[in-house]
This record gives sequence, structure tokens and C-alpha cells, in this order.
Amino acid sequence: MPLRSIKLVLVGLGLLLGASVVHAQDYPARPIRIIVPNPPGGASDITARVVAQKLSESVHQPVVVENQGGASGALGMNMLKRAAPDGYTIGVAISVAQTIDRIQNKTASFDLSRDFTPITAIAANPAGLLVNSQVAAATMPEFIEWVRGRPGQVSYATAGLGTAHHLYGEVLNKKAGIRMTNIPYRGVGPAFNDLLGGHVPVSIVSLATALPQVQSGAIRLLTVFDTKRYGKAPEVPTITEVLPDYRPGSTYVGFLGPPALPDAITARLNSEIVRILRSEDVQKVMTENGLDVIANTSAEFAVMIRQETRIWDEAAVIAGLISQ
Repeated sequence: MPLRSIKLVLVGLGLLLGASVVHAQDYPARPIRIIVPNPPGGASDITARVVAQKLSESVHQPVVVENQGGASGALGMNMLKRAAPDGYTIGVAISVAQTIDRIQNKTASFDLSRDFTPITAIAANPAGLLVNSQVAAATMPEFIEWVRGRPGQVSYATAGLGTAHHLYGEVLNKKAGIRMTNIPYRGVGPAFNDLLGGHVPVSIVSLATALPQVQSGAIRLLTVFDTKRYGKAPEVPTITEVLPDYRPGSTYVGFLGPPALPDAITARLNSEIVRILRSEDVQKVMTENGLDVIANTSAEFAVMIRQETRIWDEAAVIAGLISQ
């Protein structure tokens, strides 16, 4: 290639790189949209709105939360997947989103590792196994023996087919050698209300929902589906303490961008959001809602996504909801 042509190519590349740097330095220059692929009121919605308010104050631009529920979260996730990678559309995802998509659609319409840019994990939303007075068991080992003596007769309420809570129960069946029957409801609230009302003896739901009734003694929390004890109920053992070969998936909530989001914009968003999540007032709100703040790096979140997706897919195979 003639020397003049080489110089022109290098100048062109320099202009492109310069434009990219200027774009990142000017970001954000207009409102940012956060897509929540679920209806209002859940952990993903709560965390998005808490962060949106603080992020707007920090970057001096409006930050708008849009609930795009439908198709068990796939509608909102695919909107994020198709969004321009300019930092003006980001989204919130739950850990089991891809597995639920596979269950509902037979083949996944998105891949959390491949189709998005990880920004940061926001928080964990741990779940527990809860029982009412119908269950004559004060501990998780006693509960397992109680169910074992009633194969197929014990029902447990969950927020729906293929949810994390349903998968926790099906893996518990396998690991403990018991047989409970899932009763899927349309959300956590109805499932939990039927536990309180005595219509079902057992429920697996988020601890954020159940904690006030646990503290009042209306229901009993027998185990937490996590590898570490829950801060607001430290006396309750984790499922791994009861069944060491049980590998629970994490029920995290995290921020993602569209694929190919520029590194500089990803870093800016990570820095701002992590700072917000670690602030005292936001930590207080998260704790009050039963959420454990994570706030990690983009690279750490990428590893977390890959590991947790494998765990949830394995759980769905055990539940007979997807093939190997």
C-alpha cells in the first residue's frame, strides 16, 4: 500500500478513536432508560427505581424506569438485546431469566452471557422454605423426615412454574429423597397468602416477602436456599448445611447493557452504580426490602452470570423442565 494511503488509513482510525473517546467523555448527554422485564413491585423493579433516582442526581440527566413485562421476562430482555449500544438503554435481569426463557420457549431467545454487556450485580434476593402450623417439624431434618413419611401428599406453593422457588423445591426433592408436589401461583404474593391462610402447608418464597411473618411467629423458616446464612435470620441454617451436596443457584438481580456496549461507558455506569449501591441510605433501603447488596465489577459479574446460568439449567433438568 502506498505511504500516502497508509497515512490516510491511520488518520481515519485516529478520528474514529477520537470520536469514541469524546462520546464517552460526554456521556450521558440525554435521558437514560432502564428496562425492567417484569411487572412493578418485585425485586428487579425495586432495585431499578432506587438506583434510577440516585443515578439521575449523579449524572444530571433523567433516568426513567420502564416495566416491560411479558413472555416470562423474554419481551423486556429481547428489547434490551436489540437496543443501541450507546449507554442510553440498560436493563435489569434476574439470575434465572435465561433458564425460565428456555423452559417457556423450549429454545432460549437470549443468552445472558453472549447477548448482553454485564455492568454489575445489584443484590441477592434469597429465598427460604417456610411452613405453617400444619407441619409438625421444627427443623429442616425433621421436615425432610415428615415429608418422607407422606410421599406425594405434601404440596408446596411457589410463584410459578420454572421460577427459582419451584426449582429449589424440585432439587430438594431429589437431594433429600422426598416427593413434594409444586403448586404454582401467579406470583409470590398469592403463594405466600395461601401459606398464611392454611391452604398449603409449605411454601418456598423470597425472604423479603416472608420476614415480617417469620419474626411474628406466624410461620416458621426452616432453611435458606443459599451458601451463607441470611443476615436477618442468622439462626436459620442454609440448605448446604442440611444437605452438603445441594448446590443452590443465587437469586441475584443485576444491571446489563446491550451487546457491544463500549468499555468506557460500561466502566462509567459500573462506577456510578456501585457507588450508589454502597451508599448508606441505599444499603438501608435494600436491607429493609430483604436484599443483600453485591455491587461487583463488570468482569466479576460476567463470571457470576456464567456460573449461575449453569446451576439453574442443571436445576431445570432435574425438574424435568428442559432436556440435558
